Amino acid sequence: MRTTIGYTLESIGYVIGAQGLVSFASQTFFGTEWGWLHKIVDLPSTAYLGIVALGAVLVVAGVKTRKTPDRLSSA
Repeated sequence: MRTTIGYTLESIGYVIGAQGLVSFASQTFFGTEWGWLHKIVDLPSTAYLGIVALGAVLVVAGVKTRKTPDRLSSA
């Protein structure tokens, strides 16, 4: 079960991080709106960097959860 949760968190983190990065880059460098994140929230460019950080945290949490040994099977 931890493996499934780890992969799920990691996958969600990649999607959120990528959308934050795309939104930041599109607003900062091109003055347009790319991705789907701007359809949900309207944030300034720098706030999208926080979304990228949130995605990175989810990826790290997913990897740690996935690599955590199951305590019940070793007992």
